[in-house]
Amino acid sequence: MKKQSSAKGSLMLLMAAFFWGTTFVAQSAAAKCIGAFTFNATRSFVGALFLAILVGLRRAAKKGEHIEQKENSEKANPVSVWKAGIICGLVLFAAMNFQQTGITLYPDGVASSGRSGFLTATYVIIVALCSKWLGKKVHPIIGVATVICIVGMYFLCMAQGFSGVYFGDVLGIICAFCFATHIMVVDHFSDCDSVALSCIQFLTSGTLSLVAMFLFEQPAVLQIWKAGVPILYAGIFSSGVAYTLQMAGQKYAAPAVASIVMSLESVFAVIGGFIILQERLTQREALGCVLVFAAVMIAQVPDMIGKKMEHK
Repeated sequence: MKKQSSAKGSLMLLMAAFFWGTTFVAQSAAAKCIGAFTFNATRSFVGALFLAILVGLRRAAKKGEHIEQKENSEKANPVSVWKAGIICGLVLFAAMNFQQTGITLYPDGVASSGRSGFLTATYVIIVALCSKWLGKKVHPIIGVATVICIVGMYFLCMAQGFSGVYFGDVLGIICAFCFATHIMVVDHFSDCDSVALSCIQFLTSGTLSLVAMFLFEQPAVLQIWKAGVPILYAGIFSSGVAYTLQMAGQKYAAPAVASIVMSLESVFAVIGGFIILQERLTQREALGCVLVFAAVMIAQVPDMIGKKMEHK
């Protein structure tokens, strides 16, 4: 199915970026109580449960309605949906845990969230390059938007610049490749039902994180209870809602455009920190926000040009 970028897809991805960005506050709070695998296991299972309930409600609402053709198309090959969900879940498990583990390994005094945020955001250019290598058409304007986005992310996240290379940086780069892979995999399986696919991917990611939790961490019920609110927020809004919006949004937006829109996650993270944690924006960070937002707007230009040509 040939897809074109649209306002509908961009809006869904924008909402996903908002939930991901505001979840950084929840992640910071949870990190003080539990380990990375424990956090990702619990949030993934919460997200999977939330989506499983949503799938059940959708199917119940469709009973008796005359939309059998759509139902049959969704249920025609459930094995393929499970296969797609498991593959997406494997990649997401790697991406989330490389990111969270990398943050915890930075030494004291290092702006871990900023460095990790910038390194993770490089998935924007990775997706653009991969799209080109895979034979997908990437408009030159998207290339310009990608460069502006990367520069903006640098100003936004790297307030002190680079000073040495840490092992956390290495994990951050690996994480960026994993998230870029996830975007491309989601694009490949875009014909699958978004909610069901997202539910399966979190069930997969949660199961793998659970195994790793018992192998490498010492989880305690009391600690998990203390991190209950951050886990619920990350599980429902970041895992359940945002990743489903990503899968639905990528049905309409090309991977290169989608990655740029989703990079607004870091802008929302800064805004969330300003509002919730009373963190003040520096001029450098404000400039970064403006550049990332400009990149998102520029990325919409090819789609607008295409629509104008269609109406002529």
